Formats: sequence, structure tokens, C-alpha cells
Amino acid sequence: MKRNKFIQTGKIIAVALLINSSTMAQTINQLSAKQAVDYGMKNSAQVKNALLDVLYQEQENRELTGAALPKISATGNLTDYTDIPTTLIPAEFFGGTPGTFEPLQFGTKWSSAATVTLSQVLFDGQVFIGLSARKVVIGQRQASSEITQINIRSNILKIYYQLVASKTQIDLLDSNINRLQKLDHDTKEIYKNGFAEKLDVDRLTVQITNLQTQELQTKNSIANGYTGLKILIGMPVKDSLVLTDTLSDDKLRENVLENSNYNYADRKEYQLSELSNKLNELTVKRYKESQIPTLYFNGSYGKQGYSNSNHVDIYDENSSWYTTSYIGLNLSIPIFSGFSTRAKIQESKIQLRQSQNQLEDVKRNIDNDVAVAKNNFATAIATMDFQKQNMELAATVYDQTKTKYEVGTGSITDINNAQTDLQAAQTNYINALYNAITAKVDFLKAVGKL
Repeated sequence: MKRNKFIQTGKIIAVALLINSSTMAQTINQLSAKQAVDYGMKNSAQVKNALLDVLYQEQENRELTGAALPKISATGNLTDYTDIPTTLIPAEFFGGTPGTFEPLQFGTKWSSAATVTLSQVLFDGQVFIGLSARKVVIGQRQASSEITQINIRSNILKIYYQLVASKTQIDLLDSNINRLQKLDHDTKEIYKNGFAEKLDVDRLTVQITNLQTQELQTKNSIANGYTGLKILIGMPVKDSLVLTDTLSDDKLRENVLENSNYNYADRKEYQLSELSNKLNELTVKRYKESQIPTLYFNGSYGKQGYSNSNHVDIYDENSSWYTTSYIGLNLSIPIFSGFSTRAKIQESKIQLRQSQNQLEDVKRNIDNDVAVAKNNFATAIATMDFQKQNMELAATVYDQTKTKYEVGTGSITDINNAQTDLQAAQTNYINALYNAITAKVDFLKAVGKL
């Protein structure tokens, strides 16, 4: 018996420790919308990879820079001639028969050499154009990274404020449930006094159950929304997330359309298109420069040592080493490349014209984005205001219908219809609120101010 109690006590302690460790592992994050965006910019996998792309390009730029820097290399060797090379010398040099040859071995059994070589580009148009392109290419990577960050920021703000607005949806559902529960209580009392039918009570029970089910499903959707937001900003799912910002109709419309002026350069897509156009210009120039002669400097300095007895003797301090060195220039003049260079120049010019057309198209798309986003936002705000007024009117109608029912001049059917209209108006208002949130974020994104 004592043993069983001991085991049970051990289990209780183990469970308590497990719960405590789980609680300690959980981090509670209270974030405003700005803090949520900042969190996402630091922890989102997509943003991290976009920033790594920039770092990768920086290393590629360093690799390209190396083409213009001096190249220095050193070599060393030790050779053991197991058979010393033989050279045939005319025999007549030694008083022999003309037309015959004497085999002679020249050289030593052991030889060693150490050499340092240097080369440096003095003029190469393609190399210099490549150096000019470094800033453009890194700018492209940065612009692409910033586009990724803007898209992530847009999604974070939309989900954040939709989750904030969902509190209004839950409050409306709670008020509907409380309203119907009070009506249900009153109807039951009226039924007890014989002035209502059992059918009226049952209808209210069904409505309450439907609303409670809807509230449960809504809370589940909101919980999933919180999980989705955590994943989007790179937060561990096990951590707790609390949204501290509030949302109001006035906050949605403030400082938006009043600052609707925009510049193309504010949009990262335009910046990226400009950089692509600049890169194509450099490509045309690079192929043209390939027709210009190139000039390189090169030099070498080395020492050679020899020995017939032992390779160790070569490195003796008294041994002799023989110096060999040279300096020179290497001039390369392109004369004819089978028209391939000319074709490459024409191809790059065509690509340049395409990027110029693309740049103009980006401008038109930005104009369209701003116009559509502005219209959508204005319409979303107006719709939200209308739906809010309609919801308030539906609530007034319901209250008046209930009063008529309580004094005996109305029916339960009228109340049910009024309740249905109120729920529809509330749903329309919540949808309009969500649409206004999305429209505001899209508008700020369109004008490059997100």
C-alpha cells in the first residue's frame, strides 16, 4: 500500500515538473504592429535568405575585384634524375668521324628550383567594365531583398490587424449570445404563463446553439491565425503571442489619402528595373571594349641549385644557387573573331531596348497600382462606414421589435427576423473592416510608403 502511494506521489511530482518545465520553456511576446514587423525582419526565414543573397553577391564582387589585382604565385621543386638526360653531339667536335655523333650526359643528378611570378593587368576594357558593374549588381540584390521584406511586412500587418479586429467579431458574437439568452429566459417565463408556444422556446435554443458553434469556430480560426502569424515572423509556435495594438475606424483612415503623392523611385520594383537597365548598358559597353587591345605586365624571379652527390648538398650554405629572372609586357590585339563579338554587341543592345521597355512598363504598372489601391481604399472605408451605420440601425430595429414583443404587440417571428438581420449586418461590418485593413496596407505598399 505504501509502495503504491509512493509510486503515485512520484508520478504527481514528475507531471508537476513536466508542466513547470513546459511553462518555463514558453516565452510570452507582447508585440505592437511595428514590433511584430521588426521581429519578422530579424527572424523570418525568407528575409534571412534574401539578406544572405546580398552577402553572397558581396563575395562574388570581391571575386570580380580580384581580376584587377596583382597575381603572385610561388613554385618550388626538387628533381632526382635517376638517368641524367643524354644529348648527341657531332663527333667531329672531338676529332671523330664527320656525320657521326657522340652521346654525352649533361647536368647533375640532383636539381632544385624556387620561383616567384607576378602578373598585373595594365589595361583590359572588359575587366574595368566588370568592376563598374559591381555596384549595380549589389544594388540589384539589395532591391530584391527589400522587395521580399516589403511583401513580408505587408502580410504581417494584414494578419496582425485582422487578428486585432477579430476581437470585435468575438465581442459581437458574445453580445448576440447574451441578447438571445436573455430573450430565451423571458420567453420561457412567458411560456410558463401560457402566452408563448414551446416552438418559440425551441427556436431560440437552436439560434443560441448556432451562435455558440459559430463563436467556437471563429475562435479556432483566430487561434490558427495566431499560429500563422508566428510562422510568418519566425516565432516558435510554442511561444505565446499577445497583440498590443488596438484598431478603430478613425485609425484606419488617418494619414492615408492625404499623403497619396508618390514617386516611382519609392517603389523597389522601379529601382530594380532601373538597375537592370543600367547593367544592360554596361554589358553593351563590355562587348565593345572586348575589341580593344589588352595589356598585361608579367615578371618572374627564381633560384636554381644543383648537386651530383646528394640533394642535401643543394641546400648547404656554401652551395651555389643561380639566379634567373625576367620582366615583360603581354599585348593582345583582337583582329577577327568570326563576327561573334559583333553579334554579342547586337544581342546586348536588343536586351537593353527590352529593359528600357520594361522600365516604362513598370511606371505604368505603378500608376495602375496606385490608382486601383486608392479607389479600393476609398471604397473600403465608405463601405465600412455604411455597414457600421447599418449594423447600428439593425441593433435599434431589434431592440424596438423586442420591446413590441414584450408588451404583446409583436411576435417571436419578428424578433427572429430582426436577429437574423442584425447578425447579417454584423457579419457585413466585420468583412468590411477586414477589407479596409487590407486596402490600407495595399495602398501604402502601392505608393512605396509601407
